[in-house]
Amino acid sequence: MTQNLPNNSTSVSTILKDIFARIWAVWALVLFAATLLVAFIFYSACFFMEDPAKARWHRQVSRVWMVVYLNLIGCPLKVKGKENFIDGTNYIVVCNHNSLMDVPVSTPFMPRANKTIAKKSFSKVPVFGWVYTFGAVLVDRNSDASRRRSIEEMKRMLAIGLDMVIYPEGTRNRTNDPLKKFYDGAFRLAVDTGKPILPAILFHTKKALPANRFFYLMPHRLEMHFLPAVSSQNISSNELKEKVFKIMWDHYAENDLP
Repeated sequence: MTQNLPNNSTSVSTILKDIFARIWAVWALVLFAATLLVAFIFYSACFFMEDPAKARWHRQVSRVWMVVYLNLIGCPLKVKGKENFIDGTNYIVVCNHNSLMDVPVSTPFMPRANKTIAKKSFSKVPVFGWVYTFGAVLVDRNSDASRRRSIEEMKRMLAIGLDMVIYPEGTRNRTNDPLKKFYDGAFRLAVDTGKPILPAILFHTKKALPANRFFYLMPHRLEMHFLPAVSSQNISSNELKEKVFKIMWDHYAENDLP
C-alpha cells in the first residue's frame, strides 16, 4: 500500500493541475474577448489607413493590448536580441511555431512594424478577423492563385520597408523536437528579394498553451529571442533554409529551460 502513495499523489496533482488549467483557460478566453472589444476601438483607425502607416499603428495597439493581456493571464513576455535589428534594413523574420499563442505574442513585440502571413479562413471570425486582417498578408493554402498573390503582396510589403514575419514550419510543432521541417517559402522570398533572414525563437508557449491539449492554459513566463540576421546573398534558398534551421534548432535546444 505504501508503495502506491507516490503514484496516487502524482495522479491527484495531475488532476488538480488539469482542472486549474481549464478554469484558467475560461478566464483567459473571457478576458481575451473583453480586451479585444476595447482594443478594437483603437484598431478601427486602420480602416482609414494605408500601409506602412496602418502596420505601424496596428503594431502599437497590439503591443499595448498584449502587454496588458499577457500579464493578466500570468504569461509575461521577455524579449532578447532586439539589437540584431539594424536601422535601414528590413527583414524576413522566421519564427518557430508551437502554439496558438505564437502569432499574438510574436508580431506585436517585433521592434518594428511588420506583417505576418496568415490563413485567410481566420479573417471570417467576427471582430477578431478584422484585427487579424489589418496585420497580415492573407493566403488560402488550397489555392495556387492565392499563394501567388500572397508572394507578390509580401514582396510589396518588403519593398515599402516593413518586415515580414513567417512561420516556416507551417503548422504547430506537435513533436518533442525543437523544430519541424521547414517549408521553402520564406527562404525563396529572401533569395528573390535579397532581404536577410532574421531568426526569432519563442520559448514556453508550448507549455502555456500546448497544441495537444484541448481548452487548457497554464500560466508560464514566455521569452522571445532574436538572433543575428543571416544573409540571403550568394546562397541557394535550400542552403539558406538548412543554415537557418540549424541555427534555430541549436539555439532552442540550448536555451529551452523550465
